[in-house]
Amino acid sequence: MKPIVIDIHAHFTPKLLVERFDAYATKFPGVKLLRNDKGVALQFPGAEPARLIMSRLADLEDRRAWMDRNGIDHQLVGGWLESFGYDLPAQEGLAWSRFMNDCMWDQLRSEPRFTPLATVPLQDGRLAADVLGEAVDKGFGGVMIGTLPKGAGCGNLDDPSLDPFWETAAELGAAVYLHPMSFCGEPRLNDYGLVNALGRLVDTSIAVSRLLCSGHLLKFTGMKLILSHGGGTLPYALGRLERSHQVQQGKVADPRKGFATMYFDSCVFDTDALEYLARKAGPGRVMLGSDAPFPMSDPEPRTVIDKANFTGAQKNDMLGATAQKVFRVRADCWCRS
Repeated sequence: MKPIVIDIHAHFTPKLLVERFDAYATKFPGVKLLRNDKGVALQFPGAEPARLIMSRLADLEDRRAWMDRNGIDHQLVGGWLESFGYDLPAQEGLAWSRFMNDCMWDQLRSEPRFTPLATVPLQDGRLAADVLGEAVDKGFGGVMIGTLPKGAGCGNLDDPSLDPFWETAAELGAAVYLHPMSFCGEPRLNDYGLVNALGRLVDTSIAVSRLLCSGHLLKFTGMKLILSHGGGTLPYALGRLERSHQVQQGKVADPRKGFATMYFDSCVFDTDALEYLARKAGPGRVMLGSDAPFPMSDPEPRTVIDKANFTGAQKNDMLGATAQKVFRVRADCWCRS
């Protein structure tokens, strides 16, 4: 393996998505691209327009400079969750996912510092499986999915209709990066920026707890499920989930066994929190993650690992060695050494 520092949690919106949109719009009529003097936004059926697409999501020059300042050689980049279009009818969702993946691939094919993560039409498990297979064949590093497969606060990842997707991910040994979504559905989070600061952690925790209790992570072995933001509240709540498992006398799967199969990013900001995560999950299950380029990202993502009480070998694993085992990092990836 190359001695390479890899950020596994970053987001990217290719400029080609906007440039090609009008030529392909008839394939997904439910998607609207709204342009004004302030920028560009997407709108999906039954929803208000999403936030303006941040210019930094597409700015590779700015991104490379930020990576250089932070000693990061390579990034795995997924899309922006608000653009995934899970609200679309299945066939439109299929066309939209393929369009996004094509734009992502074409934009980054000559950029050896970035390995793209695909998106899939998660609103339909069989179509999602098809697109995942296409993406892996093409050379994507894995797939990024959201917590709410029907969009706008709906659906669960353990729904049997999604089994074809999980089966394909297991068969392919795919890396499945799970990211929270914006629709937390809890009005008490509407103030103080709590949707972002706390709501996303809760969103991840609920979605993954269902996967743990349903036994999905024990049934669909072979895939690698990676959680953002250090796994939300799950490392701290694992004992309570285990007690619930005991009280229900085998009616749900053992959450500890499922937890032991998962991977986590390091985007927790506090060194002691990262050390606790590593004790619960194992240091070989934690990888460097920034959440760049959003305002809530870690501006110096290596610091939380560098300052932690880990061995040199453990830090090396977190900074890049583990990521090269979990994801299909492009063969021509650039590194400073």
